[in-house]
Amino acid sequence: MVKITPFKAVRPQRARAGLVASRPYGEYNEAEMRARLDYNPYSFLHILNPAYKFQHTISGTQKFQLIKNRYLEFKEEDTFIQDENPCFYVYKMETRDLSCCGIIAAASAEDYKNGIIRKHEETIASREVMFKEYVKTVGFNTEPVLLTYENQPEIQQILEKIMLQNPEYEFATRQRETHYLWKVDDKAEIEQIQHFFSGLNSIYIADGHHRCASSFLLSKESAENNENHTGKESYNHFLSYFIPEEHLKIYQFRRLVTDLNGFSKEDFLIKLDEHFRIENRSLDAHTPEEKHQFKMYLDGEFYTLYLRKTSMNFTDTLSQLDSQILYERVLAPILGIKDLRKDKRISYIPGKKDVLELKKMIDSGDFAVGFGMMPATISEIKKIADEGLTMPPKSTYIEPKLRSGLTIYEF
Repeated sequence: MVKITPFKAVRPQRARAGLVASRPYGEYNEAEMRARLDYNPYSFLHILNPAYKFQHTISGTQKFQLIKNRYLEFKEEDTFIQDENPCFYVYKMETRDLSCCGIIAAASAEDYKNGIIRKHEETIASREVMFKEYVKTVGFNTEPVLLTYENQPEIQQILEKIMLQNPEYEFATRQRETHYLWKVDDKAEIEQIQHFFSGLNSIYIADGHHRCASSFLLSKESAENNENHTGKESYNHFLSYFIPEEHLKIYQFRRLVTDLNGFSKEDFLIKLDEHFRIENRSLDAHTPEEKHQFKMYLDGEFYTLYLRKTSMNFTDTLSQLDSQILYERVLAPILGIKDLRKDKRISYIPGKKDVLELKKMIDSGDFAVGFGMMPATISEIKKIADEGLTMPPKSTYIEPKLRSGLTIYEF
């Protein structure tokens, strides 16, 4: 039984929504960041990068406190308002590659603890604690966890009905995206949505594993420190975007490695030959067309690696995953990369970016070899989560990536 809870969102005034909303912080290069901060006083980036006004670099608790200060300033200036009653929020985004629609609501930390909210990636303990301390200090969530479920016609019918009304927000961006937000404050509609979600046995994390884990840590710590804990406090929930799985867009993450672990190019190819049939594609920057095919760029040439049938000794869903195959057959035994999370010799770029970006980074000399593969499917993600297994890090790059600052969940 999935719990989905309405909340009183802090959000921009209607006229400023398009100015406030920002892309995920990591998507901005330095020049873009400066331009937004210099010429848009309403950008949510002023909250996320609070030390810019001081022309100073800060981190840790000091940065968290300044983020809270900037946030409070936005509220004091009435850039942000807060809804009087708990609501759900229907959010729709249209881009050149994607059209998605779902519900912004509060998810249950208890559901995460009990495995109703299921994960497919492992998290790093230090990052969980860091995110927990961040949320504890600033007192809000602004980037929703992306939670996905198998399409439910009853839920979709409710959303279609709500979207016949005039949206609370409607704005376009320079990235040719159009964003819409509807406020759902009708008690009957809220109860109807909760009823349909309560009929689901499980729901899956598509993006935001560390945010889920840190939110659970915060709820656990807060409960232990609250003698009057009831389970209904705001810290028992976290901001989430509930979306049908058919609205997701899943990309691979390409892997780049700085060196060949002491092997010459020829010896490296001989090592690969044990598990792969190797085809030299020269300058043909092809895309893998099937599972168990890998793209490789090495020394100015593209290759296709076809996994040999003799190496297809699979034991579970994880062992069949291409990112796991690459790790077990190449990255760990040949290139000596045992810890994909901590080894500084490996880097990742989203498969959404052009493959020529990978070629450029290797041709520059910063990396020696790069690999690409087919993206994982939602079926693989769910099976791995259901079996209690976890994928290698950076196995999936999943969209949509929501704008920050449109709906804020306060603790």
